[in-house]
Amino acid sequence: MQKLVVLTGAGISAESGLKTFRDSNGLWEGHDVMEVASPEGWYANPPLVLHFYNERRKQALSAQPNKAHLALAALEQDFEVTIITQNVDHLHEDAGSGHVIHLHGKLFESRSTADENLVYQMDGWELNLGDLCEKGSQLRPNIVWFGEAVPMMEEAIHFAQQADIFLVVGTSLQVYPAAGLVQYTPHNCPVYIIDPSRPATTASDNFYFIEEKATTGMEKFKELIKK
Repeated sequence: MQKLVVLTGAGISAESGLKTFRDSNGLWEGHDVMEVASPEGWYANPPLVLHFYNERRKQALSAQPNKAHLALAALEQDFEVTIITQNVDHLHEDAGSGHVIHLHGKLFESRSTADENLVYQMDGWELNLGDLCEKGSQLRPNIVWFGEAVPMMEEAIHFAQQADIFLVVGTSLQVYPAAGLVQYTPHNCPVYIIDPSRPATTASDNFYFIEEKATTGMEKFKELIKK
């Protein structure tokens, strides 16, 4: 069975109603993204950061997988599918995808500020000041913020190197190191890129651009790989 490796970004979740930073020029209710998605922002104003992610969790609880998520899950009938996502929501899992690598963490997990290996599944949407890990330190969102290392990157590179087909859905390929995964694909591996705005990337003969939103782009992708 061929290995299909998929890199997904905010564009696939946007069609499920989840807002993206980029769509709002990097602002959230007047706050720069660095205020709510960086270690510096956390140290400067933990209540703001906690509130920001609480609001994102509330929004995510009502979101449903869209046709693009479901199409990717259905491809597991014909391919060995690995999804590498920059998204922190659980819509791929909700759609039925069995192998999902979350590069930037998971929205419904918290982790210790004293020991990053202490990670906890969240039952609800709220994380507040005073919520402590077993070592007595404040819990923070288990999200990879700007300026932090990406622990799952080596695993993602491994799968990119094994790909028979590499698919990019809903990402501008501007956020590194995730954007660099395309460069790790085998020399003869076809790379399909689904995005309404053609990403500024160094293309080669094996790059195929589908300038559509995720849901309609996935329909076209399925037709192309049938040929």
